[in-house]
Amino acid sequence: MSQLENLSKEELVSKVIRLEAHVTQLKNVIAKHVAKGNERRGEAPGGSDSRAKPRREFDFGRYNKRHVALKVCYLGWNYQGLAVQEDTAMTIEKELFNALVTTRLIESRDTSNYHRCGRTDKGVSAFGQVISIDLRSNASDGVGVIVRDSSVSNKNQANVKSGEEEIRYAHILNKVLPPEVRILAWAPVSPSFSARFHCVRRTYKYHFPQGELNIDAMREAAKLFIGTHDFRNFCKMDVGNGVVSYVRVIHSISIEAITPVCGERLDDKESGYRMFELTVVGQAFLWHQIRCMVAVLFLVGQGDESVDVVALLLDVQNTPCKPQYCMAADLPLVLFECEYENISWIYDREAHIAVTKHLQDRKSVV
Repeated sequence: MSQLENLSKEELVSKVIRLEAHVTQLKNVIAKHVAKGNERRGEAPGGSDSRAKPRREFDFGRYNKRHVALKVCYLGWNYQGLAVQEDTAMTIEKELFNALVTTRLIESRDTSNYHRCGRTDKGVSAFGQVISIDLRSNASDGVGVIVRDSSVSNKNQANVKSGEEEIRYAHILNKVLPPEVRILAWAPVSPSFSARFHCVRRTYKYHFPQGELNIDAMREAAKLFIGTHDFRNFCKMDVGNGVVSYVRVIHSISIEAITPVCGERLDDKESGYRMFELTVVGQAFLWHQIRCMVAVLFLVGQGDESVDVVALLLDVQNTPCKPQYCMAADLPLVLFECEYENISWIYDREAHIAVTKHLQDRKSVV
């Protein structure tokens, strides 16, 4: 007591604050111990006598796996891209794997043999993205079925060969995925199949209003992209991911007016509001390649560059360094389709109708 009497007011206040903080810490420690004791006794968190039903571990060993391809649709406007990132949870893959783990279709990403067809960036959407992955299966044999060594025969492990009797992958995943992400279809594939390396064609679409753009000049310039070229002047360098070759093949490219759903045509005064769709088909693309191509085509359409600028930038011998220009915006870009050989997609009729209605409702909201 004599020690406290010798303390100043400021010292007393400081000591009281420290003691209050210590009391709070002790209360937290006690609460944790009480909660653990309740769990061991099967009591509810509040300490009541009601018994909490013990959670049963899911036994993946009772099921075979099946290597499948999933066709994924997503609106990427509010996401930071497809691929998982360390500094944000707002990615499409994060949502996909949360749903896959929640529905017990996979144990973890590390053991799922996962591949994606195309890595879309922030703001970019997809109507036909494809991933390949090992999922829990009811099948005992058939295309893509991987028999577990520890699997046992049970009523779920029927001799399922047709997709109609398999787990309704699209249906159950769409129940837990966020509104912007939907599974459209699935397909059984060989265990060696990779959504990335077995894709034969990828189609991107970019939508834009005509405004004051010279569409004919843009079409003429776009034709110069067709064929095999070095696109280092039409991309963002991606050396960190091991990209050392910038040669890519463009199979086709077109710029067409979008016909309004109502069928009405705009008059000359309203022609600037007419929407156009640029469609690019290729086997593979570089980082930001489409947006860089569109940016240069916009410069041509605005009259800031001639049609020949495309050929000039594709000639890397005479133009070895990429000039500075702003990329086209991300939101109008869509990964429209990923094509493969010998894949038969299975659409769950009920799930497909639900997805169609869902997307129509989203469109009306937008």
